[in-house]
Amino acid sequence: MKAIFVALVAASILVTTGCGNSSNRQGNAAGDSAPPAREESVLEVSFGFTRQGGIASNQFAVWIEDAQGRYVRTLYATRWTAAGGWRRRETSIPQWVSQSSLAGRDQAHVDALAGPTPPTGALSYLWDGRDYAGQAVPPGEYRVFVEGSLRWENRVLYTAVVRLDEAGQVNAEYEFFGESTQERGMIGLVTVTVLP
Repeated sequence: MKAIFVALVAASILVTTGCGNSSNRQGNAAGDSAPPAREESVLEVSFGFTRQGGIASNQFAVWIEDAQGRYVRTLYATRWTAAGGWRRRETSIPQWVSQSSLAGRDQAHVDALAGPTPPTGALSYLWDGRDYAGQAVPPGEYRVFVEGSLRWENRVLYTAVVRLDEAGQVNAEYEFFGESTQERGMIGLVTVTVLP
C-alpha cells in the first residue's frame, strides 16, 4: 500500500511540474519558458513524426507568418539547427532559418524556441496568438509552416492558411525538395486546428 501511495505522489509531482510526457505535446515558443495552457491557445499544429537513422536528418521547425509573409513566431525548432547547426549545414531547415532571422536572434530567444529532437510519435504544438515579442496578434489570416530536413538537401515544407476568427481544422499542403524519397515519411500529415 505504501508503494502505491509513493507512486501516486511521484506521478502527481511529474504532472504538476510539467515533467510528464503527454503524447509528446510540445508548446515551447519564442519568448516562453513553458507551454501555453490549453484555454489560452488559439491554434494547434499536429503531425506524426518518425525519427530517422543516420546523420543530416530529423531537423524541423514549426512557425507562423502573417498574410503578408512576415514572421510572427516559432512554436518549435530542433535544438541542433537552432543553436548554430544551420551555420555548419546550410541545408538544415533553410526556409525557417531565413524567415525567422535566426542569425540576428539572441541566445535567450533561441533557447526559448528550441528543444531536443523528439522520439517517434504524435506531436502537437500550441500557439497562444502572440508574436515573438509577446504581443497579441490581431484576428485575420495566418500561415502555418512545418519544414523538415529529411536527409541532407532533401526536405519537406508543409503550409496551411487559416483565419484566427474561424474555428476549424485544415490539412496542410506539402512540397518535397530534393530527389531522395527514402525519408519522406519523417513528417506525416500536418493538421492545423483553429481552436474555438
